[in-house]
Amino acid sequence: MSSPPSSSDREKVVSKLPGWLRHNLKVRAAQHGIEIQAAVEQGIRDWCSLASAPAPLDTSGADSFSTFIPPGQWDEFRGIAAERRVSLIQGLAQSVQLWLDSNPAPEVDRPEITRRIIVCNQKGGVGKTAITAGLGEALAEDANRLHAVRVAKALSAALRASDTHSSDTPASDDPLEIENLPGLGLRVLLVDFDPQCHLTNQLGGTPLPMNGDSLTNHMAGDPKGDLRDLIVSIDDESFGGRLHLLPACNDAFLLDVRLSAVRAREAALERALAPLEADYDVILVDCPPSLGLSMDAAVYYGRRRDNERPGDSGALIVVQAEDSSADAYELLTTQVDDLRNDLQIEIDNLGIVVNLYDSRRGFIATSSLQGWVDIKDPRVVGLINDLKEQKEAVRMKRPLLSYAPKSQQAIGMRALAREIA
Repeated sequence: MSSPPSSSDREKVVSKLPGWLRHNLKVRAAQHGIEIQAAVEQGIRDWCSLASAPAPLDTSGADSFSTFIPPGQWDEFRGIAAERRVSLIQGLAQSVQLWLDSNPAPEVDRPEITRRIIVCNQKGGVGKTAITAGLGEALAEDANRLHAVRVAKALSAALRASDTHSSDTPASDDPLEIENLPGLGLRVLLVDFDPQCHLTNQLGGTPLPMNGDSLTNHMAGDPKGDLRDLIVSIDDESFGGRLHLLPACNDAFLLDVRLSAVRAREAALERALAPLEADYDVILVDCPPSLGLSMDAAVYYGRRRDNERPGDSGALIVVQAEDSSADAYELLTTQVDDLRNDLQIEIDNLGIVVNLYDSRRGFIATSSLQGWVDIKDPRVVGLINDLKEQKEAVRMKRPLLSYAPKSQQAIGMRALAREIA
């Protein structure tokens, strides 16, 4: 049946579609960035132009489906379906499948040069590890599934969301702020570069033994095997084998001492990780709260390489909305500037992530946040609220985006991934 044309000069039609076909239509339309009604319109037009109906589809279990198409198209479709002795439900299913076949899922947009992002701040406790994990998870999510994302660009919109939502509020309650988008589908390696092994422990991994091989050994020029053999996969069910972890070892406490005897020590991390880069689209390095030689090596690894686009690689700085983060930020940026000048290299600032934000803490939090926003270069690219789901995920040793995929923190991580993608 149909209703009179709407104000947009289209008419509403109501029929039925099987759930699997409706799901595929929804995902594929989002992948191509078009509205479902436009896809259905094109599918019906192509179906009506065929010499005969395609092979029948299984429409068992079909339930209500409605959309808007141009006036008159449904009447034409119904007439041709009658001529072909095909039910309207079968004809619509064939039309949708025809559009799906004509518009295959786009290829994942992979960088030509592996992106290298160092997540850093000299101050401990700001949540660098949580941001590293959450960002990596968001980059690796399935490109053939839809995920809730906060798409608002303005920081003020994100702040309104943080003020009006509790951690238990479903994402779908705020349709103006949330959109369901396909995952980015990238191959991601998370590197735990902190001797405290927080990233390894949070994701349910096991720190490497002191008497075995480690990233530290490879950086110091004393490898005991292939670094690939140390890598573990994280939650294959949620991330399809695209998210991997290079665990940490407590021997990283000795890294600065060992690097002091290494030639071209600023390139030590790059020499160690370079053989792995062909396997990944993005490598995220969770840096220790340090300004030593190991941090020099991390910053150098994130430099812009020849023929690399500005902003693909670089430093992502995690802060909190309080005064001590500002002091640590100054120390870190000074170190980065010194390396930039001493080695004559380009190091891009990818942005600032304000983590563990809670406006209920009053003037200190809100004024500090405004201070970060006022910097402008680098700009604030993420605002992650201080809610319970991240702490619960850590306790359960599970990735946040598989433990609580619809939480506000998960939605914020996906927004961050798209800001720097």
